[in-house]
Amino acid sequence: MKIGLVCPYNIAKGGGVQEIVKAMQTELVRRGHDVAIITPQPRESYVDDGRRVIFLGSAADFKTPLNTTAQFSASMLTDEIDTMLEHEKFDVLHFHEPWVPVLSRQILSRSNTMNVATFHAKLPETMVSRTMAKVITPYTKPLLRHIDAFTAVSEAAAEYLLTLANVPVEIIPNGIDLKHFKKPAANNVPTKGPKTVLYMGRLEGRKGVKYLLRAFAELQAREPDVRLILAGDGVDREKLELQAQELGLRNVEFLGYVDEATKKQLLHTADLFCAPAIYGESFGIVLLEAMASGLVTIAGDNPGYTSVMQGLGKLSLVNPKDTSQFAHRLQLLLFDEDLRVLWKKWAKEYVRQFDYPKIVDRYEAVYKTVVGKAKRGA
Repeated sequence: MKIGLVCPYNIAKGGGVQEIVKAMQTELVRRGHDVAIITPQPRESYVDDGRRVIFLGSAADFKTPLNTTAQFSASMLTDEIDTMLEHEKFDVLHFHEPWVPVLSRQILSRSNTMNVATFHAKLPETMVSRTMAKVITPYTKPLLRHIDAFTAVSEAAAEYLLTLANVPVEIIPNGIDLKHFKKPAANNVPTKGPKTVLYMGRLEGRKGVKYLLRAFAELQAREPDVRLILAGDGVDREKLELQAQELGLRNVEFLGYVDEATKKQLLHTADLFCAPAIYGESFGIVLLEAMASGLVTIAGDNPGYTSVMQGLGKLSLVNPKDTSQFAHRLQLLLFDEDLRVLWKKWAKEYVRQFDYPKIVDRYEAVYKTVVGKAKRGA
C-alpha cells in the first residue's frame, strides 16, 4: 500500500506523536509499504535521516490548553496540497490528531482516498478546555464526514470525539520499541547505595512535580539517604528548585533536558520511576518506557495513566495531592524487595503487548479494511 502519515506537529522536535509517526513509518516500510510523513516545514533546520518526508507550509508556535507550547501548521496551501495528492495517489491517509489546525483540515477536505484518524490527546477538565472545545467544535465536526475509520490511543483520548459523533472508535494504544529500552544484562546486578527516584518530563503544573517534592520531603524524613533526580525542563523549573530549597530537601538534582543516551542510562540505573501528572494525559508512553527498562513505576491517577496501569499496575496509581499516601507508596515500592520482584515480573510480561510491531499490526489491519471497502465500492 501507499500510505501517507499526516503529522501536524513539527517533526524536527521531540514529542510523543512525532515519535509514534516515525516509528510507524519505519515498521511499515520494513513490511514493504511505501510510506511518507506529511508535516509542516520546521522553522529550524531539519536533519535529513533518510526518511521520506513531504513538507507542506510552515510550523508556528501555539499555546495549547495544557499550558505548553507546540509547533504546528498555520498556513493555507490549497494548491500545494492538491498538487501533492494528485502526484502521490495514496491508498490511505492516516491523520494523527486531526483536530489540530490546519494541515489536517486542508488535506481531509481535498482527499479522494481512504482516510484514517487517530486521536491522541485528552482535553483537561478545566474551564479553559471547555471553552476551547466550544471554539474548536465548529472547526472539527465538519471534518468527521471525511474520515473512514476512527481510532484513539485510549478511552480518554476518544472522549472528545464521542461528544461530536456516535461513531465506532477502535482503541489502539501507543507503542514503544522494547529492544531500545531493554536493560543490558550487565545492569541487572543490584547496586549498593542510596535508593533513587527518577522523574522525567516537562516541568510544568499539570505534571504534578510540586506534589512529588512534597511527598519526597515526607519520605526523606523517614529515609534520609534517598535521592531524587528530575530530568527535563519547563516553565516551572525555577519555582520547583525554590520549593526544593524551602522544603529543605537533600540529594535532589535538576538535570534539565537530557539526550536519549542519558535518558536510557537514567532509566537503567534508577530504582523507581515517578510520573505524578494530575491531568491532561491521554496515555502514558513514559510509563511503558520505564516498564520496558525494568524500572518499578508510580503514576498519577489521571485517566490516561489509569488506562495503562492495569492489573498489578493499579498498585502504582496514587493521588499526587495526597502527600501521605504518595510518600507511603514511594517508600513501599522503593524498599519492599519482594513486592518489587513481583511488580517487575508482571511489568515485563504486560509491556510486550505495546511493542511497535504489534501496534502496527492493528493499524495495518485498519488500512486493509478501509482499502477493501473502497475497492468493493468502486
